[in-house]
Amino acid sequence: MNPTHPYIIFDKIDDIGIVTLHLPPQNFIPVPDFIDDKELHAWITKNQFKGIIIQGAGRHFSAGADLKNLFDLARDEKQLISRMNKGKDLLEYISNLKIPVIAAIKGSCFGGGLEIALACHIRVCTENALFAFPEVNLNLMPGLAATVRLPQLTGFSNATSMILTGDITDAGTALKIKLVDHISGDKDISLYALKLLKKMTDHHLLEVIHSIMTSLHNSRKLPYKEALAEETNLFCKLAITEAKKNYDEDHKIHA
Repeated sequence: MNPTHPYIIFDKIDDIGIVTLHLPPQNFIPVPDFIDDKELHAWITKNQFKGIIIQGAGRHFSAGADLKNLFDLARDEKQLISRMNKGKDLLEYISNLKIPVIAAIKGSCFGGGLEIALACHIRVCTENALFAFPEVNLNLMPGLAATVRLPQLTGFSNATSMILTGDITDAGTALKIKLVDHISGDKDISLYALKLLKKMTDHHLLEVIHSIMTSLHNSRKLPYKEALAEETNLFCKLAITEAKKNYDEDHKIHA
């Protein structure tokens, strides 16, 4: 399946989907809604993926938004608001997927590129990866949920400092403040991400992965008691299915 936008490449390795932003060398993001979320959903559903990797082509993940395109959009306030909201909806869709999504980061991961990474469930990077929200230096601010997601990951003070200074954060510091989850000494960060996803999903039924991810999402979206109740429901559904399988197998053996 080829996505509508030519700078997005859909690929797969076994049951893992790979989304590549292909606008090297910097992989600037042309528009806030850089992937059609309906196409993304159809591709994931058709292939029954157990996990997704999001990466940038070449040396960098993404250096952020294409400013020329952004300022062109800003000439029409309604259009700008609409496209920004569509971009947020896309990242929210990625964030709520019932399969694990890993951002495989190398080189620059700035601005909108970092906001894409923040929407992923796990972020892995190379030792030379660099992170920043430089928007403040352009009299702007992050606009695709970084001011909401970043404090949840790094704490309010780290997020405030990073966004208001616009300073570049190296990989070691990013790991320390929990902006990233793993640093790989391997230059092929996509292979590292693939191995990590395989470790988490191989030999597991898709239904089990969906149930676990749903319960994890509930932990941040629902009140505590509701999340607990939903966990019980999800567990019981899986247990009943397994019990029926075991009963049917045992019945066949003794028939």
